[in-house]
Amino acid sequence: MHPLAERILAGDAPALARGLRLVDDRSAGHQDLLRDLFPKTGRARIVGVTGNPGAGKSTLCDRLIEAFRKEGRRVGVLAVDPTSPFSGGAILGDRIRMQRHATDSGVFIRSVATRGHLGGLSRSARDMVRLMDAFGCDVVLVETVGVGQDELEITQTAHTTLVVVAPGMGDEVQAIKAGILECADVFAVNKADRDGADAAVRDLELMIALGKESLLSASKIRGHAVHGLSHGEDEARAHGVEASADAVGEGPFTPPIVRCVAVRGEGISEFVRGLDRHYLWATQTETGRARHAARARLELREALREALIEAALAELGPSLDAALSRVERREADPYTVTADLVRAFRGRP
Repeated sequence: MHPLAERILAGDAPALARGLRLVDDRSAGHQDLLRDLFPKTGRARIVGVTGNPGAGKSTLCDRLIEAFRKEGRRVGVLAVDPTSPFSGGAILGDRIRMQRHATDSGVFIRSVATRGHLGGLSRSARDMVRLMDAFGCDVVLVETVGVGQDELEITQTAHTTLVVVAPGMGDEVQAIKAGILECADVFAVNKADRDGADAAVRDLELMIALGKESLLSASKIRGHAVHGLSHGEDEARAHGVEASADAVGEGPFTPPIVRCVAVRGEGISEFVRGLDRHYLWATQTETGRARHAARARLELREALREALIEAALAELGPSLDAALSRVERREADPYTVTADLVRAFRGRP
């Protein structure tokens, strides 16, 4: 077993910090660590937090930490920050906003840089969430850089995806452009004391109403369609979510829209209830398990793709450089060259 694995499983915070650094840097031995910890994962509840920059994601995460800690939950936070153009590391804006939890042994916060990766999450974020899971976190909050055209990867990692919008920032148009409707399980209209909050809620309600068919299709793809309530009750209760008759219902889940003023802690309890309601619904259905299976398939495909690319680059070596030169000089097109390289890698003439 990897020397860090037993310490992480025992709840050793310094070991977790070292493991996260190992995984984030993709250093030698990181796959051995992940391999050893994998059987002990799958117990944490993962909540993704996304939305446009300036909507108040970090402040809302800070309040969610407070709410979950009051329930006695151990909380991990993975804050995906922009990459510093000077050091290549994370610009620690998110961690600064959550500083009041720094002395709480039941909270572990880690900032990670995107390092140029599109999609809202860093390349190693999913593996880092897995380490926090093995460490014993009951809830892991994953805050993305900010939603955009390509930043919907959080849905492939989280049980519940929270989209934060704020009035007067053009979020309504951005939501339509970025496809947030298909991404969101819960909407938070933050800074609801500002002018335009009512309009923001109406716009979101209209989006949901107009997008009902696309929402249904997306829900089926993501494993959200509800066919019964006979499964997942133990898992839901393990995360402090009790089943109730009005908590879930037949058909696709309609994202609730919750008003809040995170900086003052207003509306947070209603917001947590919305998160609980979705988690209960997602874990009590056969299709919820289907979504989990789909995520596992996707992760395996991505890992296979990454391994094949690395193997191909190492194997082709000089022939790849020569092929690139031919394309640059317009002596060959990239499609023919790619086909030739694939044949060479597979050992075929």
